Amino acid sequence: MFLCCILFVTGSSIYAQMTEYILLFIVAFIANAFSAFAGGGAGLLQLPLLIFLGLPFSIALATHKLASVALGIGATLRYFREDTVKWRFSLLILAAGVPGVVLGANIILFVPDRAAELALGVLTMGLGVYSWLRKDLGLSDEPKHRNMAGYIVGGAVLFIIGALNGSLTSGTGLFVTLWLVRWFGLDYKQAVAYTLVLVGLFWNGTGAITLGLLSSIKWDWIPVLLVSSGIGGYIGAHMAIIKGSVRIKQVFEVVTILVGIKLVMG
Repeated sequence: MFLCCILFVTGSSIYAQMTEYILLFIVAFIANAFSAFAGGGAGLLQLPLLIFLGLPFSIALATHKLASVALGIGATLRYFREDTVKWRFSLLILAAGVPGVVLGANIILFVPDRAAELALGVLTMGLGVYSWLRKDLGLSDEPKHRNMAGYIVGGAVLFIIGALNGSLTSGTGLFVTLWLVRWFGLDYKQAVAYTLVLVGLFWNGTGAITLGLLSSIKWDWIPVLLVSSGIGGYIGAHMAIIKGSVRIKQVFEVVTILVGIKLVMG
């Protein structure tokens, strides 16, 4: 009888763990596929799931950041075949954004973030509305502000977005995408490529390392999250390349409004 009880408890535990892993895989795959297509927003689904499954906010955020690196890896593998990302321009995004990520990751653990999330939610919804009102925005590549003053202003804004990326949960990749479109004149297809490779891989990697040192990570969930995020990132990037800027713009507008609503509602 005692042995039967042990076997029942063990079997129930294994079943619950497998269910948990399957749920993690499905949600992370969907979240990262949509994020790779729209140029951001994986935290819309993935982070709330981690918190729902019992992780404290700081551990959930660090785990989410590390898992999101796989999104960048999957997208990078796909975009590498297209030669879309120009590394000289990428250096600006890295040099401006990474220090902001480190700053934001150090700040978030010591300050309440609800007011910031409300403000970010309103701004994120504003991104979607702005893009929707500007019918031709990001549909063609029209380089601008490619001089010293333009790079300084562009880099300063990327630093601020980097700080938000390190400290908050969702939507900052979407800010990078729209800023690259609006300020530097990239089309949505190019902007999403830079966001996925540089934000997904390097910014989120920096944030994960910083938060991991300051907090902790749910390591036993990482393998399934990395696999699902990587596959989702690759497939989402592939769909973005096939569909082009018009469809990316449409999905971007929907995702930004959904992320904004989620941030406002908490």
